[in-house]
Amino acid sequence: MAWDFRTDPDYQVQLDWVDQFVREQVEPLDLLLGDPYDKSDPQARALTRPLQQQVRDRGLWAAHLGPELGGQGYGQLKLALLNELLGRSRWAPSVFGCQAPDSGNAEILAHYGTREQRAEYLQPLLDGEISSCYSMTEPHAGADPALFRTRARRDGDQWVIDGEKWFSSNARYASFFIVMVVTDPDAGPNQGMSMFIVPAGTPGLQIVRNVGLGGEPEGSGTHAYLRFTGVRVPADHLLGGEGQAFAIAQTRLGGGRIHHAMRTIAQVRSALDMMCERALSRQTRTGPLASLGVVEERIADSWIEIEQFRLLVLRTAWLIDEQRDYKKVRRDIAAVKVAMPKVYHDVVQRAMHLHGALGVSNEMPFVEMMVNAEVMAIADGPTEVHKRTVARQVLREHAPADGPFPSAHLPTRREQARQRFADALEHVVGNQ
Repeated sequence: MAWDFRTDPDYQVQLDWVDQFVREQVEPLDLLLGDPYDKSDPQARALTRPLQQQVRDRGLWAAHLGPELGGQGYGQLKLALLNELLGRSRWAPSVFGCQAPDSGNAEILAHYGTREQRAEYLQPLLDGEISSCYSMTEPHAGADPALFRTRARRDGDQWVIDGEKWFSSNARYASFFIVMVVTDPDAGPNQGMSMFIVPAGTPGLQIVRNVGLGGEPEGSGTHAYLRFTGVRVPADHLLGGEGQAFAIAQTRLGGGRIHHAMRTIAQVRSALDMMCERALSRQTRTGPLASLGVVEERIADSWIEIEQFRLLVLRTAWLIDEQRDYKKVRRDIAAVKVAMPKVYHDVVQRAMHLHGALGVSNEMPFVEMMVNAEVMAIADGPTEVHKRTVARQVLREHAPADGPFPSAHLPTRREQARQRFADALEHVVGNQ
């Protein structure tokens, strides 16, 4: 039996390099550059290309992909330890070739794409030359595929797509879209949906508007409201087989949820660092904030919650590596998804509150982090849906009680115990 929390020494060397590299070379980019998905920015290309080459030289580029695609084929446990360092910077995933949704789209193309699809779309995506968009949710349905209305119908050697999609991230910078649509409305979401590659600029594909997160100026966001009006794509732009979209999406989303959690660890640790620095720096009439019991309690609660969450994430990553089947780890992934926004919100809220007026200003990152915490509660399915998944999986391991009383009913258990040991008790009494 092996049970320890040590990291392989050779891999720890890599992690130590990543830690220093991200802090010194990558985090400053967050303060200088715009959107990581805008590949047309010459300043960004000039600054990031040398950094990406350093990552390649260390063998850490797109480490989630297999060697045949230029990665290391790392399992989820190794990726967890890597991503909890990359999560400190919004530019780090792009520098390391593992930014979402491109990483998930690359996995789809690698597993389900044809040779021609991989050559045209996957390779430039892996090289960091282009960005992509995953277009699934709809305005009236959110993430519930049973309510999707966007349709694709076959017309000769083409498919024609009509409908609307909502909150399609990075659409304004994407070179292509992976779109989930209904192809057989009578078959239900499990067998009636398909995925298509839609190149940017295809006639009939319209960005109605770009939606931002709270606080962002109108029109400046990157989450698009899309409209498809008679959008025609060649038949060979179907991903996988007709009716396979649901299975493809579940494979993609399972990994995506755990990766979001890994990077969240970095964010909440950053908030705790800021909280502790503030507690030691800010003076009151009686001394630093850190000398107040209520502040000590908040710091302690935050540290404990972060470590509990991290252990849940690492255990789930280990289970994925062991089982090699996201369906078998469905409960654990759902539990991580539920815990993630709560830990994120609670730690950031405490840190923000401790900074007073400065904390709610735009001179500190807390308001943006609070919004991101709520995004994590909605992205890839709302918290309530995942709680239901956890509950259903747990209930499968239990059974209803036999008889009118619960199995823990003390009088019933006491009588059962008496019957179990009746002969022994009688023998003891007889010898007294």
